[in-house]
Parts: sequence; C-alpha cells; structure tokens
Amino acid sequence: MGGEERSDGVRIFVAEKWVDSVVSVERVLILKVVLDNGLLNVFTVYAPHSGKPEEEKESFWNEMLHLVSCIPQNEMVVLGGDMNGHVGTWK
Repeated sequence: MGGEERSDGVRIFVAEKWVDSVVSVERVLILKVVLDNGLLNVFTVYAPHSGKPEEEKESFWNEMLHLVSCIPQNEMVVLGGDMNGHVGTWK
C-alpha cells in the first residue's frame, strides 16, 4: 500500500487455503501458485494513469511484454488489474 511518499499502492490477498501453495510474490506483483494441473502466474497490473509521462507508460508496457514472454508456455497466466485504457474519442 502506498505510503506518504507514494501516490499509488497495491496489495495481493490470497485465500488462506492457498497460502501454503504460494511459491513466490515478486516485487512486480506476480503471484505464482502451484495447482494440481501446473503453475499459475497471476499478474496484478496497474498501468500508469493519464497524466503520467509517456516514457513511464512505454517503460511499463515494455516491462509487461518482457515479463509475460518469460513465462514458460506450459504455465498458466492470468492478467488482471487496471490497464488504464481509455474509452471514447480523444479531443
């Protein structure tokens, strides 16, 4: 959760029954859980919001592309969160 020096914050909550199955939680908010049929990678994503510099947005998307491409094809991926997409027309 964000502190005084930050404007944004994120937490990951895991059901108690899965706590012992958590393999790791990375700083980039990837939760890895062992399931009966393989490894599940849960990405909790909060993209930079409007008003942030374009360099920050580009860096975010480059990092996401890199992280997802590093997951082996035999592992599952769930991508959730706020992608900060914009609906409508630009004026």
